[in-house]
Amino acid sequence: MLKVVKFGGSSCADATQFAKVKSIVQSDPARRVVVVSAPGKRFKDDHKITDLLYLCAAHIKYGVACDDIFGMIRGRYSDIARGCKLTISLDAEFDALWERMKRGEVSDDELASRGEYFSAKLMAAYLGFDFVDAALWIKFRFDGSVDQAASYEALQRAADGRGVVIPGFYGVMPDGHVKTFSRGGSDITGALAAAALDADVYENWTDVSGILMADPRIVSNPAPIRHVTYNELRELSYVGAQVLHEGAVYPVREKGIPLNIRNTNDPTHPGTLIMEKVEDEADNSDSFITGIAGKKGFSIITVAKTSLSSEHGVLLRIMEVLEKHEINVEFILSGIDTVSLTVSSEQVQKQLYEVLGELQKELKPNSITVVEHIAIVAAVGRRMAYRLGTSGKLFATLGEHGVNVRMITQGPDELNIIVGVEEKDFEQAIRVLYDSFVKEKNVL
Repeated sequence: MLKVVKFGGSSCADATQFAKVKSIVQSDPARRVVVVSAPGKRFKDDHKITDLLYLCAAHIKYGVACDDIFGMIRGRYSDIARGCKLTISLDAEFDALWERMKRGEVSDDELASRGEYFSAKLMAAYLGFDFVDAALWIKFRFDGSVDQAASYEALQRAADGRGVVIPGFYGVMPDGHVKTFSRGGSDITGALAAAALDADVYENWTDVSGILMADPRIVSNPAPIRHVTYNELRELSYVGAQVLHEGAVYPVREKGIPLNIRNTNDPTHPGTLIMEKVEDEADNSDSFITGIAGKKGFSIITVAKTSLSSEHGVLLRIMEVLEKHEINVEFILSGIDTVSLTVSSEQVQKQLYEVLGELQKELKPNSITVVEHIAIVAAVGRRMAYRLGTSGKLFATLGEHGVNVRMITQGPDELNIIVGVEEKDFEQAIRVLYDSFVKEKNVL
């Protein structure tokens, strides 16, 4: 069995966290491939190493000295090495990097990537594993996409069944230059490594015990999701849940590899297991809702015209107007005489009157109305499918608590129920749904 394990910045912040990582890795011999991030914050007002490296890059760009900042970065790694009682020295590599920085020979991407590079160097020495540079196997194309076939083959050769530590966040372009992923790129590195090696599980270790069923800033102490399908995860992410980057999910989903989100600070907690399919008997949850999420910042444009639904090509003409102005339509609801489109307020606000004018000219409707300050709230759950009365009970519960529903839609696979509410009712709607259908386990 093989587990690829990725540890985030909080898990690599200092020697104490390094010790937790070592304990986790050594507790399971299947954890032979370890991906690490750069050291994160040790306390609230601390600095992430990656942020300091970007700050160095900005100073160099504008000819401002960054000796003190670079010294802080170097000191963090020295503290970790000393705290872990390591004999390895990074001094020569730091000296060489500093000289190249002063000569302007280090790109922003390469400089930012050194946070993960040095973290992996120390972790490999601490675990007694081999260091495998991400630059040896993550291959970018010139368009910035990852060449998965070439990357997978390269890692299979480089890892070769050994215990290895890999820095996350970066790879190389065809010309040999270092290129970084967007923020959160170490998650992508871990997923690519798991897919390349056909791992049995990809464990993503962070500072929370899995994905929560609701936003903890709105719901007090929401329960973690024990099991979730990849489809449910996509739905939750689409409506605002802070979950993994799509690039960190696709490689393992493509290979059918389960993704387990775990907590470095609570290693006995099972976390959230993300799979293609979850058997009901494997999930002991009493709730038919997997998660609740939402976001603000929407407007609803409603076009009304007698017998609108029978007018040929009307939706196409509406979409062409919106496409011309690069406005995405999130949801469409239609009736015999009306069609309502939910769009991002940010996208539409600067050109709203121009868009309405074009719709008026194109469709000659009886009226066009716009409702602003709308929030979207979604209840997502595979167990909702074919369950009689689900929508009605949700809407009734919201109504009983004074939440006015302005829009309703449900996917054809019945994986979610989405409502539009006034932004002032956003937090209340999420709390009502959580308290009524999760906290109280009011199973339909």
